[in-house]
Amino acid sequence: MSRTRSLLWPAVVAALLVLSTAGTALGHSRGENPPLSAPRTAAASADTAAPSPGCGKAPTLTSGTHTIVSGGKNRTFILRIPDGYDRSRAHRLVFGFHWLGGTSSDVATGRTVETGTWAYYGLQRLAGDSTVFVAPQGLNNGWANTGGEDIAFVDDMIRRIEADLCVDTTQRFALGFSYGAAMSYSLACSRATVFRAVAVQSGGQLSGCSGGTQPIAYLGVHGLRDSVLGISGGRAMRDRFVRNNGCTSQNPPEPAPGSLTHRVTTYSGCSAGHPVAWAAFDEGHIAAPQDGSPGDNGTRTWLPGEVWRFFTQFQATEPPPETATCRVTGTVSAWNTGLTANITVTNTGTTAVDGWSLGFTLPNGQTITSGWNADYSPVSGRVTARNVAHNTTIAPGASVDIGFQAVHTGNTAPPGSYTLNGTACTAP
Repeated sequence: MSRTRSLLWPAVVAALLVLSTAGTALGHSRGENPPLSAPRTAAASADTAAPSPGCGKAPTLTSGTHTIVSGGKNRTFILRIPDGYDRSRAHRLVFGFHWLGGTSSDVATGRTVETGTWAYYGLQRLAGDSTVFVAPQGLNNGWANTGGEDIAFVDDMIRRIEADLCVDTTQRFALGFSYGAAMSYSLACSRATVFRAVAVQSGGQLSGCSGGTQPIAYLGVHGLRDSVLGISGGRAMRDRFVRNNGCTSQNPPEPAPGSLTHRVTTYSGCSAGHPVAWAAFDEGHIAAPQDGSPGDNGTRTWLPGEVWRFFTQFQATEPPPETATCRVTGTVSAWNTGLTANITVTNTGTTAVDGWSLGFTLPNGQTITSGWNADYSPVSGRVTARNVAHNTTIAPGASVDIGFQAVHTGNTAPPGSYTLNGTACTAP
């Protein structure tokens, strides 16, 4: 645990004890915009991807801190866009809410436990290029959600992010520790058709529970010896979604006191697509528990792995491909350990393509070293070539020529699996 966190923790504990005793009661969401609603069919563990309006667009948002107006107030959030962001690929969207007295920077950096390793509660290092992360900043460093204003803030962030970035709207997730867990629980209650799943880590019902009658995938995590937000409250919060999700009621086994271990139970009988899991651990009110030793540990904690497994069980399948409106041809010239590839992209549709990204897969062992007439990222594996200023538009029947130079380890085959703005192209 960092020096900063150890100094703040007594005040945080005292404040949370007051809040948990008060039993905050909150109203419905309010704000300039109506509440988000994204009903989905209850399905098995996989959903069909539903791309956001930002798919295919050149993004204007960047990683870093952003400000929006929500409920008449300036609110901020930190955005983390993956380095290999592909605007033709729908990404998972994960919100990480800070604890009382914490900040969005604490979540985004992981600095209170282990900088980098524990960023976004340890999930960023597990996600690769699959996920867009958001760390919102609470008013007064908390999530009182007065009059539903923090729920409205989440709605507004989703609108802003998904209008600009390519997000799978069936793959939104929320998690948090302590007060951040309370906020995640509030979203489970009021936005069960908007979020796919939540992870509630050592939380209490501090941010309200407007609604709270619909099913949502729910992971509850709590310490046996939590003296700030007792485990009995965590069990009661869990049991709401055991009922909502139609699971078979039980008293799941928990680790023995003094064992410094954890136990995870997955409930049976839950409705399709709405699992409930419970992870109890033998420790107190801490965010990154580890087996065998007391206190937080960003490297040794088992918790990020459990959360990531719970979230990624809902991996979406791609929607059926659209009719091809593009054709790609190419040639490769190879020598020793190098090659060049020339690619022609033709618009075979009836409308102009205004702004484009061409996705393709490089054979194993090939790495791009330079290119022309397009920006290439990443330089190996599944690559996206994006238009540059002079070739933004491809008129019906017209073509653009692009190319790159690469090194290879023996495989000089041409790229494969071309897609233009997410739609598969024919490749004679």
